[in-house]
Amino acid sequence: MQENRISRWYFGGVSSSAAACLTHPLDLIKVHLQTQQEVRMKMIGMTLNVVRKEGYLALYSGLSASLGRQMTYSLARFGIYETVRDRVARNNKGPMPFYQKVLLGAFGGLTGGFIGTPADLVNVRMQNDVKLPVELRRNYAHVFDGLLRVMREEGMRKLFSGATMASTRGALVSVGQLACYDQSKQLVLATGYLTDNILTHFLASVFAGGCATILCQPLDVVKTRLMNSKLEYRSVLHCLSETAKLGPKAFYKGLVPAAIRLIPHTVLTFIFLEQLRQHFGEVIVT
Repeated sequence: MQENRISRWYFGGVSSSAAACLTHPLDLIKVHLQTQQEVRMKMIGMTLNVVRKEGYLALYSGLSASLGRQMTYSLARFGIYETVRDRVARNNKGPMPFYQKVLLGAFGGLTGGFIGTPADLVNVRMQNDVKLPVELRRNYAHVFDGLLRVMREEGMRKLFSGATMASTRGALVSVGQLACYDQSKQLVLATGYLTDNILTHFLASVFAGGCATILCQPLDVVKTRLMNSKLEYRSVLHCLSETAKLGPKAFYKGLVPAAIRLIPHTVLTFIFLEQLRQHFGEVIVT
């Protein structure tokens, strides 16, 4: 008889929230770069511009919305993926095939992306507020204030503006992060050179973060533009066409800060998640 520990359903949301606290400034700069109509500033220039105008604390604008997003979007996708994966693995007495991990990750991300859209919308708006003129700022006090004001001033439907793109992006990110992390960790352990330790988690999560960044960046740009729009886009297709007019590079605007943000966020998320699993996970006897 052997005892193993598996994640509890809420560990993904908790670990993602902890990672978001450390990587939030990078996420904010990424949003600022993506919402430029023309490429006027690069990553370092945008960072210095925000700090110079609003101070260092402006880099944490919208943190409450970012945490709200992680506790809806990430909690849902990790909860779905890990619960189903662990149950299937127990029934089959072995790991899931990679294609099943991809399908499960896509489903979990699709569901989580939809659930997390309202908090994501408020997150984008709060982050973008610091670069707007004072008279145009929305000035949401926190995520709940933002949600209530959007619902009251713009209607319930506006809360799910960009939900199609957010859900699709969530599916791609989850394939890149969850399925690729699981598979790469499995392959690393199969070599016999490394054990289930932090180094293994680090290597697998770096690969997963790179895959997720490349897969989701075009949709991330369109999603950000839709959520930050003031009715200038009639639909997702209209936003796609307007972005395409700026050239192919427009879909990868903010790629470097996205990678610099998403890869460390992925690494931190999985390191926190694995530590939670190893120390506080549910004990399963096999």
